[in-house]
Amino acid sequence: MNDKTENVVWHNATVTRERRQKLNGHQSFVLWFTGLSGSGKSTLADAIEEHLHQMNCRTFVFDGDNVRHGLCSDLGFGEEDRKENIRRIGEMTRLFV
Repeated sequence: MNDKTENVVWHNATVTRERRQKLNGHQSFVLWFTGLSGSGKSTLADAIEEHLHQMNCRTFVFDGDNVRHGLCSDLGFGEEDRKENIRRIGEMTRLFV
C-alpha cells in the first residue's frame, strides 16, 4: 500500500448519490467545458446554470480561475501544474457527483 494512503480509509456516507437524486428530483452529472482562455466557457456555464436553476435543478459552477484562487492556488501554468490542476478539479467534481 502507498505510504500516503495506508492510514486513510474511505468513509461511506449514509446520504448516497441515489438519495440525493431522489431528494433533488434529478440525476447528478458534470458538464465540463474546455477551450482557450477568453473563448466563453464561463459565460456559457453561467447561462446553462441559470437555465437549470430556473428549472429547480441544484447546480454549481467551478470556474477555472476561481478554483485557482483557492484549491489550486499553489499551481502555475506549466505542463505538470496544468495536469495537476485538472486532476484536482476532476476529483472535486467526482466527489460532488
